Amino acid sequence: MDIKQIAFVPNQYIADIHKKMQIYLHHTAGNPSGENVFKHWESNQERVATCVTISGIGKDCVDGQIVQGFSSQFWAFHLGLQESTFQKFGIPYRSLDKISIGIEICNWGQLTLKDGKFINYVNREVPADQVCKLDKPFKGFEYFHNYTDAQIASVKELLLLWKSKYSIPLTYNEDIWDICPRALKGDKGVFTHNSVRRDKVDVYPHPKLIEMLKSL
Repeated sequence: MDIKQIAFVPNQYIADIHKKMQIYLHHTAGNPSGENVFKHWESNQERVATCVTISGIGKDCVDGQIVQGFSSQFWAFHLGLQESTFQKFGIPYRSLDKISIGIEICNWGQLTLKDGKFINYVNREVPADQVCKLDKPFKGFEYFHNYTDAQIASVKELLLLWKSKYSIPLTYNEDIWDICPRALKGDKGVFTHNSVRRDKVDVYPHPKLIEMLKSL
């Protein structure tokens, strides 16, 4: 597996080793460069990050390239958990960031069709050949920036790697697209940011992504 290692500043993650139980799939809602995502995280002191990003289609990056800033054994804040979410389900709060690994797919996320153009949330146009139209709207959106085949293949490689390293089961479950009590409880498995945050739309149910997850 080809993983590009970069020098990510140590004060942006926590170098404590915790047993890994979960994997969360995210998208960045940003530009295609996985390296630039880490540079953006370095610009603040919030220690918000994932150990890997996956680049998309762009001039200064390689589609599907995995970029790693720190070991998957360590952790940073990537979920933005709210205690009220746990309370609604009668589940004691726990810091899932410590026991989970995050993957950030470089992707703009939801799009709006305006005057024949696909516009992202920062009012920039996304080329029509990079748009995924869902058969059924997800959280009010029909159009999304496409996850590329190369990005999905890289996600698969990482999931298989971490299954082998941490014994995290990869069984696909339909409940990962909304608040998921299994995720909140810290059960082992693969989840999405939607599983713990109702206000998020990452990742979205891309048909090829679901097909890949079901194949594992």
